[in-house]
Amino acid sequence: MSYTPNIESLMPAIEMTAMRAQGAGGQNVNKVSSAIHLRFNVRLAAIPEYVKQKLLSGKDKRVTQDGILIIKSQSHRTQEMNKQDGLDRLTEILVEAGKLQKARRATKPSKSSQIKRVDSKVKSGRTKALRKKVDY
Repeated sequence: MSYTPNIESLMPAIEMTAMRAQGAGGQNVNKVSSAIHLRFNVRLAAIPEYVKQKLLSGKDKRVTQDGILIIKSQSHRTQEMNKQDGLDRLTEILVEAGKLQKARRATKPSKSSQIKRVDSKVKSGRTKALRKKVDY
């Protein structure tokens, strides 16, 4: 089971602001606000509780202590493409957070693997014994 977000239902929790892009770009970069700063309020969003907990757990540096996920999109020349890129990246993050990890089932080591392990330990012990000083 995994979570697939619906962007239309998430729009009340999304705030997008246009800003000037950083880096090289000639005269256009100084005049046009084509970069998008997307702020997604995780606490207000209509997403399942386990997805919220995973996002707010503190492992992702893009999530602030107030529970706001910040995505900056500036890879495209137009504002519309950067908006779409930001929403696509938000979707990817939510899908990744919505994946449930399979429960680990404990298994016993096989008999042959136990024998191999003991044999390798005996062999390394013999090798180390040969390094000792020789008594005449």
